[in-house]
Amino acid sequence: MKTSQVTQSPARLAVAVLLSQLLERLDRSAEPVGAEQYMSVVRHLKEEFDELGAENRLSALLDAYPSAAELYENLNYQHAGLCRSPLDLGLDAELQARRLIERVKKLPAR
Repeated sequence: MKTSQVTQSPARLAVAVLLSQLLERLDRSAEPVGAEQYMSVVRHLKEEFDELGAENRLSALLDAYPSAAELYENLNYQHAGLCRSPLDLGLDAELQARRLIERVKKLPAR
């Protein structure tokens, strides 16, 4: 049984890569994309993620395809929150917003 998983993994990963590429193209398309087409790609990519599980090479795929990474993160939010989002960027943005709010509060009323 373990042998079939090993031989199946590269093929599964290749399918996940192709679906991730397609999702990127759909997300960045200047042309309108049909909801059914988009949902189909997302559904199939989710199935591949489920089959791949915690595959080590999945991390490289998610690093290469931001749309796939966002989908993966949303699918796994209940377990790990925003586990793939860069925490430093979020924290920096929050601190900048707070500083701006404080500066605006100190401005004289018009």
